[in-house]
Amino acid sequence: MKIHEYQGKQLFRTYGVPVLRGEAVTTAADAERVARELGSPVVVVKSQIHAGGRGKGTVYADAAATVKVLDGGVKVVRSPADARAIADKLLGNFLKTIQTGDSAKQVKTLYIEDGCQIAKELYVSILLDRTAAAPVLIVSSEGGMDIEEVAHRAPEKILQTHFDPQQGIGAYQARRLGYEIGLTPPQVANFVKAVQALGRTFLATDADMLEVNPLVVTAGDEVVALDCKMSFDDNALFRHPEIAAFLDANEEDAAELEAKSHDMAFVKLTGNIGCMVNGAGLAMATMDAIALYGASEGAFPANFLDVGGGATAEKVTTAFKIILKDAAVEAILVNIFGGIMKCDTIATGVLTAVRDVGLDRPLVVRLEGTNVAQGKKLIADSGLPVIAADGLKDGCMKAAQAANAYRIGRGLPPHPALPTPPAIAYIPRRRPALAKARSQAGPAKAAKPAKTHKPAKRATAPARRARSATRPASGKAKRPGKRR
Repeated sequence: MKIHEYQGKQLFRTYGVPVLRGEAVTTAADAERVARELGSPVVVVKSQIHAGGRGKGTVYADAAATVKVLDGGVKVVRSPADARAIADKLLGNFLKTIQTGDSAKQVKTLYIEDGCQIAKELYVSILLDRTAAAPVLIVSSEGGMDIEEVAHRAPEKILQTHFDPQQGIGAYQARRLGYEIGLTPPQVANFVKAVQALGRTFLATDADMLEVNPLVVTAGDEVVALDCKMSFDDNALFRHPEIAAFLDANEEDAAELEAKSHDMAFVKLTGNIGCMVNGAGLAMATMDAIALYGASEGAFPANFLDVGGGATAEKVTTAFKIILKDAAVEAILVNIFGGIMKCDTIATGVLTAVRDVGLDRPLVVRLEGTNVAQGKKLIADSGLPVIAADGLKDGCMKAAQAANAYRIGRGLPPHPALPTPPAIAYIPRRRPALAKARSQAGPAKAAKPAKTHKPAKRATAPARRARSATRPASGKAKRPGKRR
């Protein structure tokens, strides 16, 4: 879940991150009022959308981005009247940035904030490094610009360090990074406080991404967060109802919100084969299989949709409705593994949903698991135009062929073939410590053959008599005396 800048700065204030005064507004009149109340000689008017690069974006009058209004979605003004004039040009119009893709997002909220005297711009972010199983702090002296550009042009200027989520960011870690990016001792002291507060915010809110670009050093050596971008782990929102309340439905995909309200995971993609699968892993494999086996027919997955382990008739009906809202979908592939739910139960749910929704596009169903024979029989005897598949490959190929047949039936040409995706083999990586130890040990030595026990030979009679002659009467052998 993503939030707006002004919402993130509310969290920053809670956890002690230094920010400037500001207020969110939705009308030009309120923008003028807040600018007057702030009383600053310089005020910044910021468009609030879920995308970065707002300052370098372009504002258009329409969603298709054909009629340009002005450059930049973040403007510095010097009077309340100017704040109102800029707000009039931003509110209700559409902002396109490097992160919005081909589309533009409508601006419905503005954040009116104090200005400040900037001496230096820094970049700070905290991410969850899943490879290291720890959060990582990333810092750069090149703030105020795209960090991707910095990584490409001067990767040595991006510094990072992992920290213990139980302990937070250590002062020694922030202090070392502060000196490495060229801050003075007074600036480093304030930098340490700000970075540690950002770490507390990240950990306390169950965030998976926090970015401040720029984190500025003012003329008075203060360190202030001028920006805020945060996203959170959806699975942890039940612990943070105050953050869940920040959800802006206008910034979210309507289909994703509807799926989430029914405990389903949905992500819109760019293909033509709608997918309905139970289980995230199986859903990912299904999308890969469509791209592989449907390439010759120009097929590609149109969505990721995981209906979960309990694929009831109500869930399946809702899933069909969500998929069919996408006009780009030309066929639907249902791939269900009957583990917890039996295949006959799932088949009943699919057939009920088909009758209720009234499908107008081809439907291919592949079932596997418990009671699969009964499930297939139900589909075969239903009399509905459902295409049964014998396996995943068969299902993907039938869905791709059905999609092209659907296009031809509408007077459209079939999709051209797509390049076949290259095969991917998973090769586990060696652990660095183990690989280093093996390289230092050199080539492995051949194991020595195990010693075999040979039974002792029985001494002959003359040998026994000679041995007994050397023993004293006590039965103990004499030891030779020491030479002097």
